[in-house]
Amino acid sequence: MNITRRNAIGRIGALAGSTAFLGMFKGITAAEKALEANNLKGRVNHSVCRWTFNSFELEELCQAAKEIGITSIELVGPDEWATLKKYELDCAMPWGAGLGIERGWNNPELHDELVESFEEVIPQVAEAGFKQIITFSGNRNGMDDETGWRNCERGIKRIMSTAERHNVIVSMELLNSKVNHPDYQCDNTPWGVEMVDRIGSDHFKLLYDIYHMQIMEGDVIRTIRDYHDYFSHYHTGGVPGRNEIDETQELYYPAIMEAIVETGYEGYVGQEFIPTWDEPFEALRHGVETCDV
Repeated sequence: MNITRRNAIGRIGALAGSTAFLGMFKGITAAEKALEANNLKGRVNHSVCRWTFNSFELEELCQAAKEIGITSIELVGPDEWATLKKYELDCAMPWGAGLGIERGWNNPELHDELVESFEEVIPQVAEAGFKQIITFSGNRNGMDDETGWRNCERGIKRIMSTAERHNVIVSMELLNSKVNHPDYQCDNTPWGVEMVDRIGSDHFKLLYDIYHMQIMEGDVIRTIRDYHDYFSHYHTGGVPGRNEIDETQELYYPAIMEAIVETGYEGYVGQEFIPTWDEPFEALRHGVETCDV
């Protein structure tokens, strides 16, 4: 059955009388209800990125996520967290701090502003019950690697005591500089790994975006196996085009997900593809089923 905005909402309502819904009165968690209702295996925690479904109101996306078995909507700022709570949804990777992708920690002139922003939002993340917050290196603007590492280290260490005190992981995203984010500095796994080593805290990790790193370096499964301790979160996306993870793209996501599960990872995998199918929520369901190994 195809999912439209209208029937996604209707099917949520139909669940109200189901065994899965009634299970909430028997101590079953929201995640367990999602698994039961959607026949998911439970080895992967499913999330979706808000921005790729911006054509829908957040409440519509929340309803569809619940119907599909997704238990997190991420890249959502503090002003919308209450909506997630209304639907018993987590936010695997919040945002709301920082100055964007291009203006990051590698620019010392931005450090004071960045520190103020993260010092304000990190406690809010913790209070909401979330575990991570996204951050970015910034663009190179002619900067060499060593200068970038040194500048990022100096700035990020200023917020680490707050992150540690509130038990929030600051996660720097690996992005491609070849197609989508020209000149971005943290554009390969070795650069990010060096950054994590320099910060030297369990509360600073990397967001390994499979789409971006396939473009930059490939060798995705080996990289996950070798460096999984450095990764606190994963994003999907079809290559090329960042569209559905179906037969039109070059990655085989079931094998990638199996590799992630085999590392012992217990966090979320966030669907971050831009849907092109006539029924976007059906594409989202397909992505979850593809990753549900």
